[in-house]
Amino acid sequence: MSVEELSREIILDHYQNPRNHGRLAQPTLANRGHNPLCGDEIELSIGIDPNEERIIEIAFAGRGCSISQASASMMTEMVKGQMLEEAAAAAQSFTQRMGNREPPPQELEQDVDALQGVKKYPARVKCALLPWTTLRESVDLYRHREPATVAGDDRFDCADAP
Repeated sequence: MSVEELSREIILDHYQNPRNHGRLAQPTLANRGHNPLCGDEIELSIGIDPNEERIIEIAFAGRGCSISQASASMMTEMVKGQMLEEAAAAAQSFTQRMGNREPPPQELEQDVDALQGVKKYPARVKCALLPWTTLRESVDLYRHREPATVAGDDRFDCADAP
């Protein structure tokens, strides 16, 4: 099986059997991303351990093409358990790899490498980037949040932001 065929199979599997799909009941943070060019939407809900700044749980919901939804599934799998700094670095690295002109890898070391083939279709790159961009924005929102006003309530929802 060629790398291109394997990539298609991995993307299709994540689209048809998404990992971490849904919404967390009590997220520390929720944030939405939208691609107005194609209509893709993604909502991330993230549970963060405030002491370690570690993503302890993450889920996504949304609608859109197979690329955006598969990318969200792969992204949640990759960053679950990571420190916020590591997750932000993974999002930055993925964004840079999708923006460069290097050909897709000859071997897929992890599922997210399957998305590199999307670079052949420039209009679809934004679809693959949407969950990662939303994650980066979410980490920024968490870092710049206002302290909770209710004792014991460390939940922040993007919808509450000005």
